[in-house]
Amino acid sequence: AATTAAIFSLENVNGFTVSSDSNAFVSRSMVTEERNRKSTLLHMVANPIESSSSSTKAAKSKIPVSKYPTARGSEVDSRKIVSGTPLKAIRLSHILFASEDLANQSLNQLRSASISFDDLALQISNCAETRDHGGSIGWVSVVSSDENEDKNEHLDPILPAEARNEVLGLSAKPGDIVSVQSSRGYHLVQFLDVMVDVRKMAQLKMKNRARFTENDDGPKGILGGALSLDESERPKTLTYKVETMGCQMNIADSERMEGQLQNLGIQPLSEEDEQNKKIKPDLILLNTCSIRDHAEQKVYSYIGPHAKRKREGEDVTIVVAGCVAQQEGEALLRRAPEVDLVMGPQYANRIADLLEDVSNGNQVVATEASHIMEDSTKPRRTSTVAAWVNVIYGCNERCTYCIVPTTRGVEQSRPPQSIMEEVEELVSQGYKEVTLLGQNIDAYGRDMIPKRKFSDLLRTVGSVPGLERLRFVTSHPKYMSLGVIDAVAETPAACESFHVPFQSGSNEVLEAMGRGHSREKFLQIVDRIRTRLPDASITADVIVGFPGETEEQFEDTLSLMEEVVFDSVNTAAYSPRPNTPAAEWTNQLSEEVKMNRLRRINELNLKHAAQRRARMQDRTVEVLVEERNVKVPTQVMGRTTQGYIVYCDGDINEIKGQLIQVKIEECQTYYLKGTRVD
Repeated sequence: AATTAAIFSLENVNGFTVSSDSNAFVSRSMVTEERNRKSTLLHMVANPIESSSSSTKAAKSKIPVSKYPTARGSEVDSRKIVSGTPLKAIRLSHILFASEDLANQSLNQLRSASISFDDLALQISNCAETRDHGGSIGWVSVVSSDENEDKNEHLDPILPAEARNEVLGLSAKPGDIVSVQSSRGYHLVQFLDVMVDVRKMAQLKMKNRARFTENDDGPKGILGGALSLDESERPKTLTYKVETMGCQMNIADSERMEGQLQNLGIQPLSEEDEQNKKIKPDLILLNTCSIRDHAEQKVYSYIGPHAKRKREGEDVTIVVAGCVAQQEGEALLRRAPEVDLVMGPQYANRIADLLEDVSNGNQVVATEASHIMEDSTKPRRTSTVAAWVNVIYGCNERCTYCIVPTTRGVEQSRPPQSIMEEVEELVSQGYKEVTLLGQNIDAYGRDMIPKRKFSDLLRTVGSVPGLERLRFVTSHPKYMSLGVIDAVAETPAACESFHVPFQSGSNEVLEAMGRGHSREKFLQIVDRIRTRLPDASITADVIVGFPGETEEQFEDTLSLMEEVVFDSVNTAAYSPRPNTPAAEWTNQLSEEVKMNRLRRINELNLKHAAQRRARMQDRTVEVLVEERNVKVPTQVMGRTTQGYIVYCDGDINEIKGQLIQVKIEECQTYYLKGTRVD
């Protein structure tokens, strides 16, 4: 979820720098249930209105209604929302038991995460055909109603037809484990992945344009049909350029989309070619963020020069992905008809399938709700030391200011096995640090059958041999359990760093926001962290100038910051976003009031950030070296377990990816400097 901000301060949280004109941090603030609309509005009317603003009118833009549920009490079960999804196949694994009691006991073991599905299958499954492979059945075809042929007869000796048909008839999602009976015994069947026919879900519009000019002797680019040729037969090497806006989730999505583009034989435009203005990419991919005010206008402005290239006859493919794409949908094509593909974030793993339709001369819009599918290609990681790993997509909360549930959909947790496989592969490739990602990461597993706990996932991932550091973002005070804090304290690889957005220090404002937690609950979490991990860093997000916020309520936020003394806080002035209840309220505050409060809270934030880092003076700390200091090439940059940036002298070619000891000699507001020691 996200803060709805127009203005941000310069900060660094968990190693992620956010500039004053960036939205990079916003997805870290989490969302919760929207309170009863009537009582909320009554509360807001009761609050004094400091001033009015014309910004409410701007919020009432003609934005298409999201396909995802947004109202309080609406459906959040992804199984029901995507029940009509055209599935081609489901990947399954199973464990075979002789008795129902043993199957139930084993299901409880899996629920508690005391053992993995693979290991349990290896130990006790009665299925000799799959036991040594962790119970893997593989892909099972989904037979449509107009097909009579059973494409899965070869699986009869493993999962007989009666059980198989029962499983295929269930409304389940990846991560679910169900119990079925067959002539062989009792099966625990795990849903690992789905294969969705995304091309059937997308809207296609044939473009009336000539493929080639009369002088062309063959396809030049994607729109010319070069993508349909083998890479060796193409008249030139196709290139792409990706621009990513917004949060870490968008960065991770871009990495996956780049991996698929390269799998298609499309290469990134080199820095040299990019500097040479004469050479331009064949494909432009803009991965958008809708949190920030005027986000849509920024997207159209960016598209402009590339649309001009197309109007002038160049064979350039324009793709708009991410949250603005989901929000705008087909309306984006009406305003920018040069765009070839509009795709929501749920299709990030399937851009290759959609580009096939683009190469056939279609404009494509893919924004329908869908299961999140595993990615069979490898992401193009931006780092060789630290990597992002998604564990849960979407958000079921209904904060009254937040647009994310309407653009990223409801919660869909990834199966633990898929997460473990990705982390293990990263470690085998030499990665030292992994950050687990989720809009509401503490909600991980609550959408699965049976339900799982994020604290269990932390312990399991943290136990991967060779993983030096494990981080996670973002926590929600409503769902963050004491068990998560205990898991960090008891897992050696887990970093003592917590990002827990509080958004406001006033209980009245928190209620109007629909956050679902109180000031007191947040302070209990802080107290638990300080007790178990006294040296831990705590960072957060906060919104000032929320509709109806009084001066006294704003001062409650300042007092909470004084009580906690955060290592860093992402600060934001409220701005109304489309399809959010708060955008419709009449008690908007003036820009003058919001800017005044933002200035005051930023001053306090800078003071606390400097104070927290000053405690590191003369300490010797462990630093994971990540990259060269771009401003001082003879120095390297790394981070402490708390997420503090550290600079020291060193050869990046020799020590990149290593854990080194650094004695801190200088403490600045957002970074430390020191000398490497033996």
